[in-house]
Amino acid sequence: MSDTGKQADNAAPAALGLICGLLDRVLPTNPFYGRKYASVGCASLPASLDDFRTRFPLTTKAELVADQAAFPPYGSNLTYPVGAYTRCHQTSGTHGAPMRWLDTPESWSAMTDAWVEVLKQAGVGPGDRAFFPFSFGPFLGFWLAFEAAQRLGVLSVSGGGMSSVLRLRVLIEQGFTVMCCTPTYALHLAEAARVEGLDLSRSRVRRIIVAGEPGGSQASVRSRIEAAWPGAQVFDHHGMTETGPVTYESADLPGNLVLIDSQFFAEVVNPETLEPVPEGTRGELVLTTLKRVGSPLIRYRTGDWVCPRQWRGRWVFEGGILGRVDDMVVVRGVNLYPSAVEAVVRSMDSVGEYRVTVDQTGDLAGVSMEAEASEQVCQNLADRLHEALSLRMVVTAVPTGSLPRFEMKARRWLFLPARS
Repeated sequence: MSDTGKQADNAAPAALGLICGLLDRVLPTNPFYGRKYASVGCASLPASLDDFRTRFPLTTKAELVADQAAFPPYGSNLTYPVGAYTRCHQTSGTHGAPMRWLDTPESWSAMTDAWVEVLKQAGVGPGDRAFFPFSFGPFLGFWLAFEAAQRLGVLSVSGGGMSSVLRLRVLIEQGFTVMCCTPTYALHLAEAARVEGLDLSRSRVRRIIVAGEPGGSQASVRSRIEAAWPGAQVFDHHGMTETGPVTYESADLPGNLVLIDSQFFAEVVNPETLEPVPEGTRGELVLTTLKRVGSPLIRYRTGDWVCPRQWRGRWVFEGGILGRVDDMVVVRGVNLYPSAVEAVVRSMDSVGEYRVTVDQTGDLAGVSMEAEASEQVCQNLADRLHEALSLRMVVTAVPTGSLPRFEMKARRWLFLPARS
């Protein structure tokens, strides 16, 4: 198969049945999708996957944000009365305004099943001990991961309210075998261990499951984490508050993400033309949530760059999430993606934390970097960035520990706005 317009049509009857089942439950009572489809004359269920792709319009985050503003506090993308919902979470706001998302027990259970799949594919099961070194806030993934681990019979402990050093001591003393966090925080914990003189070779962690940032599937980031945590193997996955867990990493296909196709119908489109891209070509991931009936997304533009191909009858995204469509910055004619910069930085073990500033105040945008490294290492990093990205970037050395550390998603890019 060479065209993702076919989108795994060898499983088309099953996928179409799930889509029609979702629409059959959603359309009569969901005000958001009722209005959306009435406005374009979408009154009948799709007769085929091609009919679904052609006749049912894409859903965008901007639509959902506007809907929540118009119908506060939760918007109108609700298939049931608010009293039927038992969970409320919200997006991080990393890419635009945060959104609140409600879930029924049915939807929550389905998403927990998806996280169980993530853990099982990483080799996690009864007898393991899982540590979650973050404060449980309004974001969806932490809660799901914790409940999924418990469902698997895994001893699960939260590190909320602890300092990084205390988390390290707890992790070592209690013999945790699994850790879930962002790639950035796994590296930060290793840095904190070095500063405190804690020997991570004493750690029993054998699985580090990461998400929240693209780095989990990047070879340079993975190898750096695994070198810092002796005996541990990194497993990536990805998801969103709006969708729940979307992919897992298989031990048989490291560095790539496999779609949880029992939960999602996926398409990959050119973000400009919205046409399907050929297999092996980068495009924007579009998802339909098949089992999150209470707060569904139908043909949702995720904003994630992926490169799809078939593997054992399933969709695989080569190299994981390659970046965000809306993250691209054009600097002197060069398309610059934060994930590409991250890959270069993490290929150098002697670079600690870093921060990038995009200055748009002049006639031409400029980009510079601060890095916790020596002057010579910063010069070498500047040369590598130029070689990889065809862009000259001034890299300034700053003292170790002077740049912010992040427990959640790292925000390393600063933008100085253009003059009005």
